[in-house]
Amino acid sequence: MINIDFSYAITIYIFLFVNILLVAWLFTKKRQKDKDLSLDPRFIWFCSVCTYTYINTKEDAISTCPRCGSYNKK
Repeated sequence: MINIDFSYAITIYIFLFVNILLVAWLFTKKRQKDKDLSLDPRFIWFCSVCTYTYINTKEDAISTCPRCGSYNKK
């Protein structure tokens, strides 16, 4: 049987636990980073007055510019 001091056993246990958490965090971080974010072009609007580009997820034919308040048509 292997004799080990109690404080060494606790240190090894905490070290292994923290390393497992670190590896799990790194894998989930990489998985989140790999997700491709894409935006549907029909939600991108261009203001004809102030040339501001904005996103409006409502499927309306006319949208109001958040910067200048003018109405824009697709």
